[in-house]
Amino acid sequence: MTTPQTAIASSLTDALEDSKDNDNKFLTFCLGQEEYGVEILRVREIIGIIGITPVPQLPEYVKGVINLRGKIIPVIELRTKFAMPSVEYTEATCVIVVEVADDKGAEQFHMGVIVDSVSEVLDIAKDDIEPAPKFGDGLSTEYILGMGKVSDGDREKVILLLDIDRVLTQSEIESIRSASSSCDTDKFKAESTQAAA
Repeated sequence: MTTPQTAIASSLTDALEDSKDNDNKFLTFCLGQEEYGVEILRVREIIGIIGITPVPQLPEYVKGVINLRGKIIPVIELRTKFAMPSVEYTEATCVIVVEVADDKGAEQFHMGVIVDSVSEVLDIAKDDIEPAPKFGDGLSTEYILGMGKVSDGDREKVILLLDIDRVLTQSEIESIRSASSSCDTDKFKAESTQAAA
C-alpha cells in the first residue's frame, strides 16, 4: 500500500536524481495548519518515526538520537523548537533527515527533524519568494529563508521557507553534536537492536 510518506519519498528521489534546477525545489511539510518548506538539496531522506534514544541534559526540543544504518543522528522536534503545543505522533508523523552546515559552512552533519506530515515537492521560482517580514526587535526571523507564494487551485497560499542552517543557533548545534558524538556507539547499537526486536 502506498502511503503519502512513500509517495513523497519517491518524488524526493526523482527530484534528487534530476539534479538540474533543484535550486528552486522545496520539500514542503506541515506543522498543524501551517505549511513550511526546506530546500530539497538539503534533504537526504524521509523516514517514519523509529526508536529515539533520549540524551540527557539537552533542550526539550532535542528528542535524542537515532541509529540510521549505523550512523548516529540527532533528532529535533520542530513543533517544540517553534514553541507550538505537542501532539501525539500519527502514521503521518515523520523524520526529515537534512544536512546542516555550521555558521562558516565548513562542516556539515545530518540531523533528523520531526514534522507532522510531509506534503509535496514544489518548484518555487526565485521571483515568487519574498523576504521574511520584520516583526520588530523581539522576534527573530533569521531562520526564515523567505516566503514562497504558491498557487493552490483557485487560491494563493504562502509557504514559510526555512533556512535549515539557522533553525538552530551555532551554540545549539555544537551542544547537540557534542552530546550525540559522546554516545557509546556500540552500546547504542545494542540498545537499538534490542528495542527493535
